[in-house]
Amino acid sequence: MEKLIINVAVCGSAPTRQQNPAIPHSPQEIAQEALRCWRAGASVVHVHVRDPQTGAPDFKRELFAEVLERIRAESDMLVNLTTSGFNLQSDDPGEERLIPVALKPDLCSLDVGSLNFRGRVFINPADWVEKAAGRMQETGVKPEIEAFELGHLRQAKDLVEKGLVDPPPYFQLCLGVPWGAPADLPTLMAFRQHLIPGCPWSVLGVGPHQLPITTHAMLLGGHVRVGFEDNLYMSRGVLADSNARFVERTVELARILQREVATCDDARRILNIKPKV
Repeated sequence: MEKLIINVAVCGSAPTRQQNPAIPHSPQEIAQEALRCWRAGASVVHVHVRDPQTGAPDFKRELFAEVLERIRAESDMLVNLTTSGFNLQSDDPGEERLIPVALKPDLCSLDVGSLNFRGRVFINPADWVEKAAGRMQETGVKPEIEAFELGHLRQAKDLVEKGLVDPPPYFQLCLGVPWGAPADLPTLMAFRQHLIPGCPWSVLGVGPHQLPITTHAMLLGGHVRVGFEDNLYMSRGVLADSNARFVERTVELARILQREVATCDDARRILNIKPKV
């Protein structure tokens, strides 16, 4: 079985310090959390940025750039910058969402379909998805294809068939988000059945679903995403004091399940990502 890539989403855009005081805000805090997770065994970090003073979701190029620079200065961790701009107010939010791609991280998230999402509509038009995939390909950035429904996998396969995604395509199956696909084993198996054969895939589960669904993924040969973006609790009523706690638990579970954890070099090989120079 392939070595296990542990991806950690350290802050997201929704969790607040009222919910968990350990949520990082500033680029320095976000990078420090990423580095703690790297030392614990994570090879990929998924990055959103916040206003350093208020913690509100932000999308400024300089904030992404600082996080990226700080992580690369101290580690070989693969950095995945989000293109999921929920709170953008510019005249061209589609183009603004692609700001992180120009920084040439190792990966950028690519949401391939629209859905009702936590009381809002997460809009990802087909023409924007193709534009984003093409921009990432031109820039040498690996898309992490985020799928919240089975139909999103159909759209992703179309991107691959059009040559807009370099091999191997890499999928993040996002389960348990209201109102996307549920985070249960039958749903995970259905997603797995509809993936492109042989491609690397990862799973995230929201809230209490994080631990069971990522454990199933480990047993099925998939990779996993953990962290504050998806879950704030180590157990019922017990807040995690760092994203690294989730990584440490995942490493221990992998050891018990006899699944070797991927180094950053292993993750680059599995995903076909060359180091940035």
